[in-house]
Amino acid sequence: MKWTITYYDETLEHEIFGLPDGILAKFIKFTEIMREFGPNIGMPHTRAMGNGLFELRLKGKEGIARVFYCTFVNKHIHFLHNIIKKTQKTPPKDLRFAQSRMKEVKKNAT
Repeated sequence: MKWTITYYDETLEHEIFGLPDGILAKFIKFTEIMREFGPNIGMPHTRAMGNGLFELRLKGKEGIARVFYCTFVNKHIHFLHNIIKKTQKTPPKDLRFAQSRMKEVKKNAT
């Protein structure tokens, strides 16, 4: 059984599919791998951020992006938030925002 991918809302889905072409190509490539083999495709492509939050690490000629996600036991990947990185570290407000969305979707899933 393959993994299912969903997005927090349509706005997020449009933002992700509006990423620059090189970054979007990496997103599509890695999500196809995640659908087939699961979300843990390892560094440098994915990284655990703690408490069940993960990031998909995307790099293209246009820059660097991160797409935050969480998983559910029924082989479900839920994308929560995305950013274009402008600094070395992930901005704390973006991390808190992704964590807040994760809590919300996990609460609504039970």
